Amino acid sequence: MDITLPALRRSAQEMRIDIIKMLHAAGSGHPGGSLSLIDLLTVIMTRYVKRTPDNVSDPDRNRFILSKGHGVPALYAVLAKLGVIGHDELLSLRTIDSRLQGHPHNASLPAVEASTGSLGQGLSIAQGMAMTAKLDSKEYKVYCVIGDGETQEGQIWEVLLSAPMHKLDNLIVVLDYNKGQIDGSTNDIVNLEPLAEKLISFNWHVQEIDGHDFEAIDQALQNTQNYGGKPHFIIAHTKKGKGVSFMEHPTEWHGKAPNDEQAAAAIKELEATLN
Repeated sequence: MDITLPALRRSAQEMRIDIIKMLHAAGSGHPGGSLSLIDLLTVIMTRYVKRTPDNVSDPDRNRFILSKGHGVPALYAVLAKLGVIGHDELLSLRTIDSRLQGHPHNASLPAVEASTGSLGQGLSIAQGMAMTAKLDSKEYKVYCVIGDGETQEGQIWEVLLSAPMHKLDNLIVVLDYNKGQIDGSTNDIVNLEPLAEKLISFNWHVQEIDGHDFEAIDQALQNTQNYGGKPHFIIAHTKKGKGVSFMEHPTEWHGKAPNDEQAAAAIKELEATLN
């Protein structure tokens, strides 16, 4: 039975604490994009990919690709919550010989579908998986989360142009649109707008939502199950650093781990939301 959305909302807050603890222990990583992503991942992985320890290698499983690989602490937190990896393993993030590298590494951890981090490549992998499903007459779907800075990559636009031609209605792309990248605001560096209009003109099925509204996330994903003939693109507006007040929006938190004092403050703020 599906976990209720209020329960998933609380679970996401618990995983935000895990993300802070992971990054603090590692002394490096990407809090901003991991915190903006976790609400989306919680719904995708729990209700739609439905990852379990038993179906990691099932040939008929739904697939998930994290193309914005630097947000992988969020994925590790979800995999731990789902019992695919041990919760204690989270604190090994970015250590030598750990399965939990700073970007997804399939050879170390087969539970992640692909090694990503060179931005743009994950979406191409996802398209290939979706095309394979069509060729093999399989029913599984392929979910892919990309970043907005990543969407400036030419390889992303190759997929945006070609997926509709192949009518890949089993491909669901979710944009973590937090408006920031390592060098500053995405709009100041390479403005993506008007994004929805561009995607519609390329023949995508497009939805635009609040990426922290669990009801909206779930409804948008549900809509992709019943709409055929086109690939799906969900523009999810999010806040970089969501959930930790002093991390929200500033691009300085794109790729900087919290120190002892900052980690304690962030955890205290997040724990207060669980009471």
